[in-house]
Amino acid sequence: MQRRTFIKKASVSSLALAAMPHLLFSKQGDKMSNQTWDKVFPKNDEIAIKKVEFKNRFGITLVGDLYTPKNTKQGKFAAIAISGPFGAVKEQASGFYAQTLAEQGFITLAFDPSFTGESALANKNLPQNVASPDINTEDFSAAVDFLSNQSNVDAEKIGILGICGFGGFAINAAAMDTRIKATVASTMYDMTRVNAYGYNDTMDAKARYALKEQLNKQRTLDFKNKSYAKAQGLPEKLTGDEPQFIKDYWDYYKTKRGFHKRSINSNGNWNQTSSLSLMNLPILAFSDEIQNAVLVIHGEKAHSRYFSEDAFKKLKGKNKELLIIKDASHVDLYDNADKIPFAKITEFFKANLV
Repeated sequence: MQRRTFIKKASVSSLALAAMPHLLFSKQGDKMSNQTWDKVFPKNDEIAIKKVEFKNRFGITLVGDLYTPKNTKQGKFAAIAISGPFGAVKEQASGFYAQTLAEQGFITLAFDPSFTGESALANKNLPQNVASPDINTEDFSAAVDFLSNQSNVDAEKIGILGICGFGGFAINAAAMDTRIKATVASTMYDMTRVNAYGYNDTMDAKARYALKEQLNKQRTLDFKNKSYAKAQGLPEKLTGDEPQFIKDYWDYYKTKRGFHKRSINSNGNWNQTSSLSLMNLPILAFSDEIQNAVLVIHGEKAHSRYFSEDAFKKLKGKNKELLIIKDASHVDLYDNADKIPFAKITEFFKANLV
């Protein structure tokens, strides 16, 4: 039997952790100092962070930050790969989740998906700011590849956590990759659904065809111009007439709270034609076959809540749970530690990984 839970407030306690052996598998291998801190959240000096690189099965180099508690015993540990939100970078919400869960004793990996952030910079011969439901699902499995081959990670105890659009990709990865023993989708979007049908499924087949015509004409122009036309992003300034969820996004991505120079949502634009594959390649088709544990989390007041509720309805088994956070918006679950249920997430991963 599935479980649906509604909670009012979440909090997380810090655990006192003892020293982990030096990690030799990072490509760069240098601990980040306070002088080089480039995240939008405060640094915890009890957590060691290393820059790492690894390739997915398409040969694309991905760049991540590996978070490891300094003070713990030697041995093999449970690990969690984390990515999202869609259009964000690892220095934003995914890094915040990674550091917080590392405080609870997990080895965590926050990574930039293909074509974004430092992963884009690591592949100079490839386009930037492109999304793909196939490749972005694969990115999670590539992170599992990497973690499975680390000397201090138990390959049988690896989970993933996706935020926003990468919540949907995380569930899709869990349906394909049986090595993933536990999955959390936080404030998820189904990016294929919203691109194909619009918000709240308001786009019909006629409108969808017209959009495809427009985007395919743009492909022809992109080839001719040897560049990619950019999709509309968040405005530099608000007029006050925007929907509340746009204001919420702006308050995170465009202000000191969450702005990062490498983030598409903060400082760039997706390529217009990225929408084509998202429109035509729906994810979650086999999510009902996931046998391992899944926790789906969403805010009560989020405009995107229906994505999580509908995704949860398709999941099967007593190890699946939907958690609705009272009074929380979509963006609250990016960085609001009073709303993000870290205690529940920790409990979930410990029950299914440790």
